[in-house]
Amino acid sequence: MKAWQLSRHGEPQDVLELAEVPRPAPGPGQLLVRVLAAAANFPDALLCRGTYQVRPPLPFCPGVELCGEVAETGPDVTRFSAGDRVIGGTVLPYGAFAEYAVMDAATTMPAPDGLDDAEAAPFHITYQTGWFGLHRRAQLAAGETLLVHAAAGGVGSGAVQLGKVAGARVIGVAGGPEKASVARELGADVVVDRVGGEAFRRSTKCIAFEGRILVVGFASGDIPSAALNHALVKNYSILGLHWGLYQQRDPRAVRDCHAELTMLAAAGVIRPLISERLPLAGVPDGLRRLADGATTGRIVFLP
Repeated sequence: MKAWQLSRHGEPQDVLELAEVPRPAPGPGQLLVRVLAAAANFPDALLCRGTYQVRPPLPFCPGVELCGEVAETGPDVTRFSAGDRVIGGTVLPYGAFAEYAVMDAATTMPAPDGLDDAEAAPFHITYQTGWFGLHRRAQLAAGETLLVHAAAGGVGSGAVQLGKVAGARVIGVAGGPEKASVARELGADVVVDRVGGEAFRRSTKCIAFEGRILVVGFASGDIPSAALNHALVKNYSILGLHWGLYQQRDPRAVRDCHAELTMLAAAGVIRPLISERLPLAGVPDGLRRLADGATTGRIVFLP
């Protein structure tokens, strides 16, 4: 099968190589899936650079999220059968940027029927991150004001949609006129061109009484330090979100969330913003542009 292989670390366009490799076999509790669509995520660029918190042994195939069709099930797998359309994360070294990938059956979810393969591929991370952040961590209530940084991006655009569903007043912050236009189309009330490490520091200036600043990541590469005396004086909270930890600590909550998100997708009130549908050959350049902040919505690769 064809797969993008990483044998050294560096920028995606410099280190990824398209190779013919043996098709993997699923182990206990695993699924072998035919990749229908693979979503580009920022961690994929970090995996290429060797700066992600997880560093698989070289060589490996990156690609942390996909929509696929079950081709084969490993021992003891009962939830899925060959032919099922599924979404979720991959088990490295057999990532999504290939014709076949391996998934953990316990964390894999059925693909929503109302979404095509490209839309289903980024559904899991986009909306699970947004839902757990807004509802589980920040306890967003109807009528509150929600400020979303990088609102034209993948996770940001999903948070904008979920905020609107929750009845919040959404303010989207996007970088540049093109991204601002995308955010306006999503229904953001105000668009500000300021994204990066400075975004957190500016957020502390405009946060409301008993407000909540939700920290999801540091795409700018600038990890700011919080002035806790300022949080004390203004009575606001700083909340972290490591969504992947819920899969380990509270997998039932993840499954319940997926059921709710699937209903929202069926009702047509949330839908992933797919900006580009590219062939498998486009992986290196797509990841380069994602890492450079030159994309909107989600890029999806179709093998």
